[in-house]
Amino acid sequence: MRKLSVAQGTALSAGAVLGTGIISMPALADAIAGPSALVAWLALVLLSAPLAWTFGELGARFPDGGGVSSYVRLAFGTRAADAVGWIFFTAVPLGAPVASSFAGGYVADVLGGGATTRFLTFLAIVGIVFCMNWLGLHISGRAQLILTATLAALLLATVFAALPHARVENLTPFAPHGWPAVGTAAALLVWAFAGWEAMSSLSPDYANPRRDVPRATMLAVVVVGVLYLSVAFVSVLVLGPNLATSQAPLADLLAVGVGGPVRPVVALVSVLLTIGAVNAYIAGASRLGFALAREGALPYRAFGSVRRSLVLVVAGAILGALLPIPQHTLLLLVTGGLTLVYVIGTAAAVKLLPGRGEKAVAGFSFVCVCVLLWLTGWPALLSLGVAAAAIGYRLWRDRVRLSAKA
Repeated sequence: MRKLSVAQGTALSAGAVLGTGIISMPALADAIAGPSALVAWLALVLLSAPLAWTFGELGARFPDGGGVSSYVRLAFGTRAADAVGWIFFTAVPLGAPVASSFAGGYVADVLGGGATTRFLTFLAIVGIVFCMNWLGLHISGRAQLILTATLAALLLATVFAALPHARVENLTPFAPHGWPAVGTAAALLVWAFAGWEAMSSLSPDYANPRRDVPRATMLAVVVVGVLYLSVAFVSVLVLGPNLATSQAPLADLLAVGVGGPVRPVVALVSVLLTIGAVNAYIAGASRLGFALAREGALPYRAFGSVRRSLVLVVAGAILGALLPIPQHTLLLLVTGGLTLVYVIGTAAAVKLLPGRGEKAVAGFSFVCVCVLLWLTGWPALLSLGVAAAAIGYRLWRDRVRLSAKA
């Protein structure tokens, strides 16, 4: 099997984070905090560097397809690892429909069809991602490299086209809803920055994990930070008060910058961005499912290979899209779960990483994600039910094994 290069790893890492954040979050954050939402964007970009570095170091030193779950096992034992693995594995099928629905909204804006178009867009995205991963990671990596480079160029072109229309007066009033709203916006924007932990599951697929994982991770931080801040900043300066009510902020930016029928172009961009994000998550989750099955945390018959796990992840995503749960609720459930994974994962890093400097960076990340968990609110607590189910399955499995030996 061919190994990931640094360029392919950078593309996969960036693709795990980019996508739905770019196409949906600027307007949602502005509706909550106004222009002061830019403070939340900047804070989360700055947090991404130590957080991504922490998971990159864990992946480089302990390369394993189980990712965060494996690190937690090393630090805190099997039951904690099972809980983390189940939380992350459950979040992916719930998150894929939400991510795809944002892109589906852009497609529906062009073609019409409302909810039906959104669902068909989701099926198309998940079908493409399934085929990419079924054919093998090296094909996924190559496709992701081309995809991420193309999308970065398109996003920068959109920013530069709209920038001449920026107006500084659109920054006032800077905090129309008060400074506490910045914290609320930051909690929402966790969705846009989730993804750094997913790439640790791919660390064994690098030719030289110790050297290449940190390089790819930090290059991805730069790419993501530049693109997010550029789009968010220009959206506020150009669209002003209209940003908060915009259904398609990228389309609005292009319309201001170049005019003409730009919505089909933006719909295509939104679909490609979402494919990148969903591809990276499903790739990581399918490997995580296999790793958990090897450790006895999931049934081996169902998850005993990466392809079996892939099939079940995609089937779960389709089921998640059919559940009668509001999109906003699904988003909060996923965000709360992933933030809890960050908390436990960074705590494991504090214990496992050897040097004082490494522990300090991991400790800083731990404190920051604890704050984000608090800002997320009660939905994060629902992940405790998933954790309890994981522990319950482990206890039942151990009891069955002991009964068989008796």
